[in-house]
Amino acid sequence: MSWKHAILFSLPFVAAFSQSVSRTTVGNKSTGTGEVTLELIARKQAFNSKPTNGADAFESAINSPKSVVFAADGKKFYVHSLEGHKTAVFETGTWKKLKEIKHEFNQGNNALFLNNETTVFDYPYYTDVKDKNTFEGKPVESCLSHNGKYLWVTYYRRSYDKNAQCPSAVAIIDTEKDEIVRVMPTGPLPKMIACSPQNEFIAVTHWGDNTVGIIDVRSENPMEFKYIKHCIVDSKLNLDFTTAGKIDRDSECGHCLRGTTFTPDGQFLLVGKMGGSGGIAFFDTRDFSPLGTVLGMQTNLRHLVISGEHLYLSANAPGYVQRTSWRELTKFRLENSGQPISYAKWESVQVGTGARTISLSPNGKYVFAAVNNQSKVVGVSTATMQKVVEISADSYPVGMAASPDGKYLIVTAQGKNNGGGNSVMIFGVKYKEE
Repeated sequence: MSWKHAILFSLPFVAAFSQSVSRTTVGNKSTGTGEVTLELIARKQAFNSKPTNGADAFESAINSPKSVVFAADGKKFYVHSLEGHKTAVFETGTWKKLKEIKHEFNQGNNALFLNNETTVFDYPYYTDVKDKNTFEGKPVESCLSHNGKYLWVTYYRRSYDKNAQCPSAVAIIDTEKDEIVRVMPTGPLPKMIACSPQNEFIAVTHWGDNTVGIIDVRSENPMEFKYIKHCIVDSKLNLDFTTAGKIDRDSECGHCLRGTTFTPDGQFLLVGKMGGSGGIAFFDTRDFSPLGTVLGMQTNLRHLVISGEHLYLSANAPGYVQRTSWRELTKFRLENSGQPISYAKWESVQVGTGARTISLSPNGKYVFAAVNNQSKVVGVSTATMQKVVEISADSYPVGMAASPDGKYLIVTAQGKNNGGGNSVMIFGVKYKEE
């Protein structure tokens, strides 16, 4: 089997069965053991302009919502609409829209680009564009830095770059003003982004070519942030598609790097391979040198999260949530340097095909998963690694964030070619122990 066919077999974008579109309703409640319950208490959506329920609000800013993140204090949250080229900001509790941040750039806001920078690591442009910094960005994922002061938002591609083969960009938003204060170039097709726990580095993971860009953010001034390393996972892809016509970059992406996290001690960077045989690539943050790949978990890794002593992951196509000790996993990698090696100490629970974003409750007692193919949200007890709660969702859930106080779970449904999506579901969360 060629690498391309291996990726196509393992990625979520090639469905082995037809999927039907479903819609849930505000007021819908979960089923399960009762130790934790979910209820859809509000929704922001763009598929029904005349809802009969006041908590089910039509919102034009919701256009293919890819991901969501809460502000550090939990008082507001940000929804990134990929096809709408904007980030919508909502107030927690009232669910009022506070602002729309547009990811549109022209010569009028050229000052956002330091010295009119257009590329990094000598990435070429295969598209003939006169002003490379005039474009619309497609926001994908985000992370906070500087104790929540800055929100970093990656762009799938610049609007003129049809095959996502040229440098893309990442926007830095000042969360006090909710305004973009700088835009930095990235490699091709950045998706996941992560900040080190000591607020020293930002890792921008490029789905497009098997690489990760490392940015030094130890300054408080965003105009002083700078790239310091270009990490390559095994081998960098050649992206000269100029004679190939339209390319499906959801499948032609090499290792299709996705889940990205730093260990809590800040010593290691972990990057998940969603394509091919999977695995997690390790880097030593002292110089960001590669340490090799660990295998043994389920394939088609989508998301990596560390909570307490455990590393949690979602395996999309198989539909699993797994966990292991991040310390033991790292120790195993260090003691067995060199080629990819298999690690067996995984606890697993199947939540349903299409396990995308996962989110831990603030107390670490539950891990929630957006189950894309089956249009539901599942909660797992971290004490038993067993499913304890389930609730239906609008097709097809993809992004997720738990509020810092644990009272809410926000889930985005992006949609697919056959419909669905354009929905941001606000679930109330209650715990029996309360």
